[in-house]
Amino acid sequence: MKRQNILVTGANGQLGSCLRDLAADFQDKYNFYYTDVAELDITDAEAIERFVIDNGINIIINAAAYTAVDKAEDDEENAYRINCTAVGNLAKVAKTHGLALVHISTDYVFSGELATPYVETDTPAPKSVYGRTKLAGERAIVESGCQAVVIRTSWLYSEYGNNFVKTMLRLGREKESIRVVCDQIGGPTYAGDLAKAVFLMLAHLPTAGTAFYHFANEGVCSWFDFAKAIMEMGGLDCRVEAIPTSEYPAKAHRPAFSAFNLGKTKGTIRMDIPYWRDSLRMIINKLQ
Repeated sequence: MKRQNILVTGANGQLGSCLRDLAADFQDKYNFYYTDVAELDITDAEAIERFVIDNGINIIINAAAYTAVDKAEDDEENAYRINCTAVGNLAKVAKTHGLALVHISTDYVFSGELATPYVETDTPAPKSVYGRTKLAGERAIVESGCQAVVIRTSWLYSEYGNNFVKTMLRLGREKESIRVVCDQIGGPTYAGDLAKAVFLMLAHLPTAGTAFYHFANEGVCSWFDFAKAIMEMGGLDCRVEAIPTSEYPAKAHRPAFSAFNLGKTKGTIRMDIPYWRDSLRMIINKLQ
């Protein structure tokens, strides 16, 4: 069976790096082309089309995004350009050339006002520039009519790049105490587990239209719980103090509750999704 050619955008980010790490397990089925902005500007539709044609691409995995949530409040134009315009470009090229697109979105497309875990059919209502631009990207995919999977995820961390886990480990070594919000609830996600889900999803691409899925590690917690676990697993003496969101002013609104219902995803890819504390412990052991 001929191997399919996969373009991975945002290949130097957390998810892109974890996709690279797992790629060897799937090289009997796929050839991978890794790009970041230096190799391919996805805000340039013609550049995407040239790359797709020149390399015979069959599938695009879009791991690129503008993820600076607070900065986006003052930089809406760039956030929109990367999270919507570029995504629309990828979707249009996918539609034109009959490719499949796998796109990563976020819990920030929801308001965070539900009291039960979000399912894929819940109505988005973002309350931040970041959330609005990510939702606009989702809608650009749907409107293109291309064959696509959109995977929403939350609280992403890994051994790569900058993330909450690495920040907490650094602060835990530097400070005697830190203050972390206790009234925002969600699901931590190890990017390596998400990468595995992305690869498994390639066997379940829709024949037409856009399919939505939610992915995070099993279980939910607050940022305070998350920080406490990091300090404990890292063997750090830093005291973590719980505070309400009102005492930690941030430019962008965060969802108060953005846990995901994982039923649809687990029923599709049959993945044994790890509990968040188990994946966290593995990464902290790797980082130390």
